[in-house]
Amino acid sequence: MTQNQPTYIALTIAGSDSGGGAGIQADIKTFSALGVYGASVITALTAQNTQTVTAIYDVTPEFISQQIDAVCSDLSVNAVKIGMLSQPTVIESVAAEISNHKLDNVVLDPVMVAKSGDKLLQDDAVNALRNTLIPLATLITPNLPEACVLLDTDGIQADDMEDAADELLKLGCNAVLLKGGHLKDEYSTDLFVTDDNVTRLDVKRIETQNTHGTGCTLSSAITAYLARGVALNDAVKQAKEYINNAIAHADELSIGHGHGPVHHFYHYWK
Repeated sequence: MTQNQPTYIALTIAGSDSGGGAGIQADIKTFSALGVYGASVITALTAQNTQTVTAIYDVTPEFISQQIDAVCSDLSVNAVKIGMLSQPTVIESVAAEISNHKLDNVVLDPVMVAKSGDKLLQDDAVNALRNTLIPLATLITPNLPEACVLLDTDGIQADDMEDAADELLKLGCNAVLLKGGHLKDEYSTDLFVTDDNVTRLDVKRIETQNTHGTGCTLSSAITAYLARGVALNDAVKQAKEYINNAIAHADELSIGHGHGPVHHFYHYWK
C-alpha cells in the first residue's frame, strides 16, 4: 500500500481582484503553482483591471470572521498570507481570529496602494495594522511606500533601508522583508531582516510593465514554502526566485492594456 504524500494547506485572507492579477486570485494561483492547496477568506471585492480600480466593496468583519472559522474548523492550515484589509474593524477581527485559532506562519503583506496608484487602505486603518496585526506576524513584506506609511516618514532611500527594517521589527513582528523595487537602480534590492541577521537579496531589474500582483505573488509564495515546512530564510529566497521568473516570463502573456499580471504558471504553460 502506498503512503499518500501530505497535502500542504495555505490560507489567504485578502481582497478579490476581478482582473485576476493580484489579491486572492494571485495568491491561489501561486499556491497551486508551488504545490500547495489554497483556501481563501475574502475581505473586500474590487472592481479592478490592469488599468484601474473603479470600486471597492468591503466585506463585513462578522462575515470575514465566519469565513475564517469555517476554514479553520475543518482544514489543517499550515500557513497564512494576509493581504488587503481596508478598515480598522476588519484588521481587529482578523487579528482576533489569528489568535483564537492559534495560526502559525503568518505572512502579512500590508497592501495600501494598487499598481494603478489607487488607494486600498483607509487612513485610520494604519494604527490598527501597527498595533494589533503586525505583532502577530511571522514576517511582514512592505515595499518602500508602505514602510514609509507604517513608520510615518517621508521617504526611504537605499542607504536607509536597514535602519527602516530595524524600526519595522520594533513593531513586534518576527522578521521583515523590505522590498526595494520602487528604487530606480539597475539592481532591485530587498532586505530580509531578523533580530540577529540581515540578508541582501539583489536581482537585476527586469524591464517590463507587466508587474501587476508582484507583491501579492511574492508574499503568497513565501507562505506556500512555509506551508511546505521550509525554514523562513530559505522560504524567502525560494520565493524570490519564483517571483523573478514570474516577472521574467510576464511578457509571454497578453492580458489587458495596463500593467499586466506576472506569469504564475511560467513553468507549466509552454
